[in-house]
Amino acid sequence: MKTQNILLDKSLLFAARIVKLHKYLLKEKHESVISKQIIRSATSIGANANEAVYGISKADFISKLQISLKETAETEYWLRLLILSEYITEKEGHSLLSDCLEIKRILVSTLNTAKDNSLS
Repeated sequence: MKTQNILLDKSLLFAARIVKLHKYLLKEKHESVISKQIIRSATSIGANANEAVYGISKADFISKLQISLKETAETEYWLRLLILSEYITEKEGHSLLSDCLEIKRILVSTLNTAKDNSLS
């Protein structure tokens, strides 16, 4: 799995962790509402980042990354809710949250660079 793109690599690994979380929430906690929301938003991060790589224009690239950033913010919300509602432990939640926030920082940096380059 060497894509040479840290955003794509990290978002794929994060999505895999969320898939495991989704299975855990369904099987062990019998929780389906939040788990459906978080799997949708978290897997969308990488899907949109992958689409951005193949964007037809700089504007398309930026648009897809903006969607990824919005999905990251939504995923962050669901993780915080899972922690506060005690569906997952603080330790589990903060590990996932840390990964989510790292992806968010990468997206913000990439978007800022892309926007700066489009002004030149």
